[in-house]
Amino acid sequence: MEHYKPHPGSVFEGYYHKFRLPSGAHLALIICTVPKATEKPPHMVSFTYVPHDPTKIFQKEVWVKELEMIPTKPDHSFEHRIPGMGYVKCGPDSTTEYSLDCEHFSFHGKTTSRTPWSDETETPEGLLVNLPLPLHWHVQSLSSDVSFTMKIPSYPNLPASDRQGIATVHQEKNWANSFPSAHIWIQARDHDTRSGITIAGGQILGLEAYLLGFRARDPKYNTDFRPPFATALPFVGGPTMAAKPDWGNRTFELSVQSWRRKVVVKAEAPKGTFFSLSSPFPDGHRENFLGESFRATVRVQVFEAGWWGAWVLKHEEVFEGASLEFGGGYYPPAGSEERWH
Repeated sequence: MEHYKPHPGSVFEGYYHKFRLPSGAHLALIICTVPKATEKPPHMVSFTYVPHDPTKIFQKEVWVKELEMIPTKPDHSFEHRIPGMGYVKCGPDSTTEYSLDCEHFSFHGKTTSRTPWSDETETPEGLLVNLPLPLHWHVQSLSSDVSFTMKIPSYPNLPASDRQGIATVHQEKNWANSFPSAHIWIQARDHDTRSGITIAGGQILGLEAYLLGFRARDPKYNTDFRPPFATALPFVGGPTMAAKPDWGNRTFELSVQSWRRKVVVKAEAPKGTFFSLSSPFPDGHRENFLGESFRATVRVQVFEAGWWGAWVLKHEEVFEGASLEFGGGYYPPAGSEERWH
């Protein structure tokens, strides 16, 4: 909760909630504010319903007049207050309550569980979260059960199972100055085995850096990577990390290694399955600066080696229906009129 709470004084602050609904569809709910925006809209509530058929995506980015992110108790509880729409409350036990109503959509729900980042640390950044970096990323829950009701008045074919039921939600947030000049985000989870992988990173401070957390079916292969191991020069690479974002082919490859373990990730999503999202910058929200798909395939391989031996493949998992996001410089349509991909 310490890192999930609001961070007053940040240039921007954004909360991302990805729901896996009973039908297999997904919902992306984003609440983001740039309090001192100078030119573009400062406050956004973004609602994107993504069914199996990517041509039937429903999306509405609501530019609200007011959005307060305020602590409510000394125990890190907080509330997002959106006059005329509702609220999102997070209690001291991380229980999240959603109550949002507008002419375009209605969503109500409450979480009943939480899966933290790991037993060792509450946040993917580890000790890096205490540094004055230009951007911070925190994952509050890899998966939480949530009882919900949802309405989309202009979407008459919304499945009955997505109108009311039990879903799961992945919760995270960003805060600081602005998004990286180029970035990648990946999220995948097998809800039967509770395995999954979450990655975020890109170009920052003149380097290419990533945060990675893999939770394997066999816990002995659980792995976290962060700088300095997960750092390289952009487009050049480094001794312990290499990244290859390729929007043209909608693929991304990442290899990160320590002295004894290496993780190789390959992600791809079909063209035509991406939708666009707005991104926060100091001047406000810039439309169409991210391209995201919930139809990605992500392959994760874990290699191990002795002190002088070759890398040997020890574990492999493949995730379907995963998230793959390209942003900024890794997303050539950024800022253009090209909205669906």
